[in-house]
Amino acid sequence: MKILMVCLGNICRSPLAEGILRHLSDQRSLGWEIDSAGTGNWHVGHPPDPRSVKVAGLHGIDISGLRGRQFQAEDFDTFDRIFVMDLDNYRDVLRKARSDADRGKVQLLLEHQQPVPDPWYDDALFEPVYKLIFSACERIVRNS
Repeated sequence: MKILMVCLGNICRSPLAEGILRHLSDQRSLGWEIDSAGTGNWHVGHPPDPRSVKVAGLHGIDISGLRGRQFQAEDFDTFDRIFVMDLDNYRDVLRKARSDADRGKVQLLLEHQQPVPDPWYDDALFEPVYKLIFSACERIVRNS
């Protein structure tokens, strides 16, 4: 299984999701390929936000080596499933879809159309966001 996690800048939420899902996949020897991307290009080549690196590290997950990249239409060819963090990301990714098959790969990470809050402007959100993403990733592993 090849899974892509997508947020706005690819420095807060999606690197956390990539790291968490990779950690869970490795623990269960699933052999999944997991990556992340942003819909915007502001942080291409940059490491994750230090606050995301810190919260992941507190839970035994190292995301410090990840680098930001921008979502491309070709990602539909590479990945089986594409999880987005909020409705803006969902719309931005779907704009690049070329077919119903592409569109069928995209879904919100959380259930019930719930967005993953962007912790960029609030340091106190990084731990709750980590927990939301962790629960969602556990669900993905359970249901696969």
